[in-house]
Amino acid sequence: MLTDGELLRYSRQILLQQVDIDGQLRLKQSRALIVGVGGLGSPVALYLAAAGIGELHLADFDTVDLTNLQRQIIHDTQSVGQSKVDSALSRLTAINPEIKLVPHRAALDEDSLAAAVEAVDLVLDCSDNFTTREAVNAACVAAGKPLVSGAAIRLEGQLSVFDPRRAESPCYHCLYGHGSETELTCSEAGVIGPLVGLVGSLQALEALKVLAGFGEPMVGRLLLIDALGTRFRELKVKRDPGCTVCGAGHA
Repeated sequence: MLTDGELLRYSRQILLQQVDIDGQLRLKQSRALIVGVGGLGSPVALYLAAAGIGELHLADFDTVDLTNLQRQIIHDTQSVGQSKVDSALSRLTAINPEIKLVPHRAALDEDSLAAAVEAVDLVLDCSDNFTTREAVNAACVAAGKPLVSGAAIRLEGQLSVFDPRRAESPCYHCLYGHGSETELTCSEAGVIGPLVGLVGSLQALEALKVLAGFGEPMVGRLLLIDALGTRFRELKVKRDPGCTVCGAGHA
């Protein structure tokens, strides 16, 4: 049940008929894994903690650098040199001491990633490289866990939801295949701060929709964001029957 304090804390959310007390209870009973507590992971973690997700699992092996602070809003100047997970834990505890926080400070290998995914109800990929995204996707498909995927670089962003519990849902590999050898990171190509805030906020919204059971999550749809022109475009994405991760051709 929700305590009096929780009813007050989440009252503006509970007022929404799409959420109500039942939806808030579902959020309280939910567990989410955030892979990467950087530009995307910052707003994701802040909003999910504030919304009352019962357990937030934070995975990041990196430390806070001065160059992060232009966009990674969960960290501050005093956090420089500190573990990103520890910096985030401090901020999230101050925002909402009612939730449980589970840290993953070491880099996740295949086994530890599989265990981390298995322990939650939903995963949010907030990483900044294709290798990690592919590994997270494979783990989610294997465990049958929904994945909220976001990306942002330069002045362009993308967002989609992959849900292996739904027969029609593609996976990340259906959409991107083996990626590109010329893929760049934010440290190489640059990124504008509010863009990662926008994509991360949308990731948090999609996660709340999936976990609380309201609205229409972006399964089978890809949102493309052009920050330079402030334009949004949506593409339909179909499952690839021959996908080597989720299709009939996977091992």
